[in-house]
Amino acid sequence: MSETTSTVERPAARTRAPFSLRTELRRQASRPRTRIALGFMVVLPLIILLAFEFGGDGDDSNNGSGAFSSLVDLATSGGANFALFTLLVSSSFLLVVVVALFFGDTVASEASWGSLRYLLAIPVPRGRLLAVKLVAALLYAALALVLLVGTALLAGTARYGWNPLRSTIADQLDPWPALGRIAFATAYIAVTLLIVAMLAFLLSVSTDAPLGAVGGAVLLHILSSILDQIDALGGIRDFLPTHFSGAWVGLLSTPIQADSMVKGAIAALAYATVFGALAFWRFLRKDITS
Repeated sequence: MSETTSTVERPAARTRAPFSLRTELRRQASRPRTRIALGFMVVLPLIILLAFEFGGDGDDSNNGSGAFSSLVDLATSGGANFALFTLLVSSSFLLVVVVALFFGDTVASEASWGSLRYLLAIPVPRGRLLAVKLVAALLYAALALVLLVGTALLAGTARYGWNPLRSTIADQLDPWPALGRIAFATAYIAVTLLIVAMLAFLLSVSTDAPLGAVGGAVLLHILSSILDQIDALGGIRDFLPTHFSGAWVGLLSTPIQADSMVKGAIAALAYATVFGALAFWRFLRKDITS
């Protein structure tokens, strides 16, 4: 009886050898778009640093760029300020594109290559396959954000020193407490980017064109940002996905203004949950022909 049981259990154990997260992380790491995106997160702060070093002397402040010039002056006052400046200039578009790339490409690329049905034939349950791909995309998106802020902090500190954090709306903060503000700002931006991430993920399971999934999420983010600038929309703007995306600047005020951040985090998690649920619902019922 025991021999029969063992012979039955062994094949079952083999069929339960699932599509693992480690496997997906290796597969994603081998793709050029992953290495290029992560590499650019490291290169961008260095490009900004070189632009500060070899750019103009800022005497043309009368051309309408005075507000931006003041931000540049603050950015060069220390490593913490440089990290926040890098986060500010990249959060409105660059990080949106990178996050949309990781999430929009993950399933649609498999379908476009014709490998999705072979993954499901391993066999791998559809829910597990999608969950593994989602977690892998989350990890790579988080890594991209950490690389961007970490590189900016290190490069800025090496060039401008380990100085207090300065802003136009708050008192100076010592460098170590400033690290906490930077960490919270990074975490909040990561939460708000979940809207783009899960929308791209939903589009990724709905189309065989990776560019369509990535571009669709980015375009809808841009559209929301444009509508958010129209004052005539009134309270409707509060329900736009991007309305609270810049609320993290409240961390730079004295005292900290966190009300908008709380609203933004709740809205982002609500949107992400809806888009994520729709993605799983769609994928579990979709006919896989690619």
